[in-house]
Amino acid sequence: MDELAFEDFLLEEKRKELEKLAREEAERERQAEEQRRREAEEAAKEADRLQARAETERRRELLPQLMENAVRSLDKVWYVEPSEFKGKDLIRLYYNKSSGPLTNAEEIWIHGGYNKWKDGLSIVKKLNKPVVEGDDWWYTDVVVPEQAFVLDWVFADGPPQNAIVYDNNSNQDFHAIVTIPDEKYWVELEQLIYQKLQEERKLREEAIHAKAENTAKMKAETKERTLKGFLLSQKHIVYTEPLDVQAGSTVTVFYNPSNTNLNGKPEVWFRCSFNRWSHRNGPLPPQRMLPAENGTHVKATVKVPLDAYMMDFVFSESKDGGVFDNKFGLDYHIPVFGGIVKESPLHIIHIAVEMAPIAKVGGLGDVVTGLSRAVQDLSHNVDIILPKYDCLNLSNVKDFNFHKSYFWGGTEIKVWHGKVEGLSVYFLEPQNGFFWVGCVYGRNNDAERFGFFCHAALEFLLQSGFHPDIIHCHDWSSAPVAWLFKENYAHYGLSKAQVVFTIHNLEFGAHFIAKAMKYSDKATTVSPTYSREIAGHPAVAPNLHKFHGIINGIDPDIWDPYNDNFIPVPYTSENVVEGKRAAKQALQERLGLKQADLPLVGIITRLTHQKGIHLIKHAIWRTLECGGQVVLLGSAPDHRIQNDFQNLANQLHSSHSDHARLCLSYDEPLSHLIYAGADFILVPSIFEPCGLTQLTAMRYGSIPVVRKTGGLYDTVFDVDHDKDRAQTQGLEPNGFSFDGADAGGVDYALNRAISAWYDGRDLFNSLCKRVMEQDWSWNRPALDYLELYHAARKAASNS
Repeated sequence: MDELAFEDFLLEEKRKELEKLAREEAERERQAEEQRRREAEEAAKEADRLQARAETERRRELLPQLMENAVRSLDKVWYVEPSEFKGKDLIRLYYNKSSGPLTNAEEIWIHGGYNKWKDGLSIVKKLNKPVVEGDDWWYTDVVVPEQAFVLDWVFADGPPQNAIVYDNNSNQDFHAIVTIPDEKYWVELEQLIYQKLQEERKLREEAIHAKAENTAKMKAETKERTLKGFLLSQKHIVYTEPLDVQAGSTVTVFYNPSNTNLNGKPEVWFRCSFNRWSHRNGPLPPQRMLPAENGTHVKATVKVPLDAYMMDFVFSESKDGGVFDNKFGLDYHIPVFGGIVKESPLHIIHIAVEMAPIAKVGGLGDVVTGLSRAVQDLSHNVDIILPKYDCLNLSNVKDFNFHKSYFWGGTEIKVWHGKVEGLSVYFLEPQNGFFWVGCVYGRNNDAERFGFFCHAALEFLLQSGFHPDIIHCHDWSSAPVAWLFKENYAHYGLSKAQVVFTIHNLEFGAHFIAKAMKYSDKATTVSPTYSREIAGHPAVAPNLHKFHGIINGIDPDIWDPYNDNFIPVPYTSENVVEGKRAAKQALQERLGLKQADLPLVGIITRLTHQKGIHLIKHAIWRTLECGGQVVLLGSAPDHRIQNDFQNLANQLHSSHSDHARLCLSYDEPLSHLIYAGADFILVPSIFEPCGLTQLTAMRYGSIPVVRKTGGLYDTVFDVDHDKDRAQTQGLEPNGFSFDGADAGGVDYALNRAISAWYDGRDLFNSLCKRVMEQDWSWNRPALDYLELYHAARKAASNS
């Protein structure tokens, strides 16, 4: 046995040992889970016992009040046989027709209930005529309700809908005593209530458990599909057989140089290692790739070691190097499954001024939360540092407590800690009052406030002994982190960290963004197309070598039609037609629109020039001309635009009240109902770095109608024109889009969309199902960001 074989033998023994430990750990976890389940069940039983006891006592205390005015019979008016009875007994009730106002009635009916009409009208019976001629005692048989202490009723000359004359005992009604319960009755009642509570709880828990299991299954399946798509996303360049690379197996790598910068090179060499180039055996010797059977591809075969968790490779034109294809500096990486070594988690810290849902102004807050959760779900460590605004929504912060105080810049800074959406968040509260101003943005000194916060955040990391791998800052508001870190902190205890900077919107703070671009190790923006659109901007152009576009995702737990309390019927792609039909009806009813099966266009937006307000207005009128309905939800920061839309709303609500509704405010529950109830969601932005509206729309099976710009172009593929472009992304077409920024462009997309609704409902419904099954969560972007984080670390180690 040579040295390598002996190492493999030891690794195989290690693998067996780890498998045994994993089985033992799984059994311990199973036992612990079973213990938790038993404890929860006992606690639930005790809660039900207490509730049953309290309910029994309440009924016992209510008894004297119920018995007031109740009798066994009323002389010459009514009586019961047998005279003593209890719940569930069959009794015969007699009534003397000639005793009151029903003397001349052709029919006699009892309208009854029990326990002072506790459940309203629950007994309705027609009385039989007397058997003996000349007798005025009419009768009927009644089953006494199980929980009745007192029977309540009136007599009438017809059933409830048709009765005219009543005998209601001079407005006091009639009340008969049911047998006064003894102590045994109360004991049995308490047990019955307890059993009922147990049964209801069991059914409720089973339903919750089944739904949670189904939700988890759908999420896992979506995640698996996304990972597969991630592996296949560059199939036109590189892929492996098998697709899922297993530790200890042999894998073939296929590469197509004709789609890369190695096109036309006479040779292609494969350079490979494992575990992000850190494997104990170092890189494998360069291997010349051989022609594959499928056209322009070349191939190489490699044995994957048992202690691999990642396969790393680049391509070159010769054995000695020369021209490389290293995926623009990121290298190629494919995860390895089943290895005996797991990747060490990264520690990522976001320094940001927004975070959903506690301090959300725009999309930045959604990104900070969504990206952090997705990366944490991939077993990495994430912390967020945020200002402690006095306007924070602390109801969404769990385990909120004081952490420490420190001083910087002559100011005491109090630090608080809590969990938001399962994420660790540190809140910095400088005692100079910078964040006691009732808002996030909008003060004259915003740049000074946020600059102070950025410096204070880095000082907090230093003084607290943090050693993050990545510090991620966002937009102009936390851009100073990049240069403050490099100029003041990179040479101290934070030297391990690399800085990643994300541009969310270049419209604001270009000077700060330019400086952060210069100092950051890697930079991103929120979609590939937006990255190209701003590549020539002076703030970006000098640093294109480290600039990447990564599409944003949405939070699939917040936006989930299967678990959404704001819509009437939960639905998945399997029952999307029924779910959206119910939501449309609820939306029409809530807004007072005509209850009809019509195409409904939803618009959910901030009303600013960026969002294409002139196109929105035109689309409203065009939808109405096509016989459709339109619902707009949004408000304008500019009061002139707000007033303009208020005038339009007044006009539409007067002339098209059953087809149009403009809701010019913020309304979270209504936004969910629009996403679910609309057939189309219109997003005609003039520019849109990413856009979350069209992604949320697809999550709810609504078809996006968008202008081709930024992230809208990257996520919406026109059903008539973008089949090939969608295919390169591993997708199918999912919406309607248009060029230009004029009425003709909107008409071109909107006309085709509404025609598709009218002309082929089955095809339209299948499109709704298709868009729901596409994954626009953070699953894929999180993988791309992790690649970028590792690339930043690699670049630093090589410098």
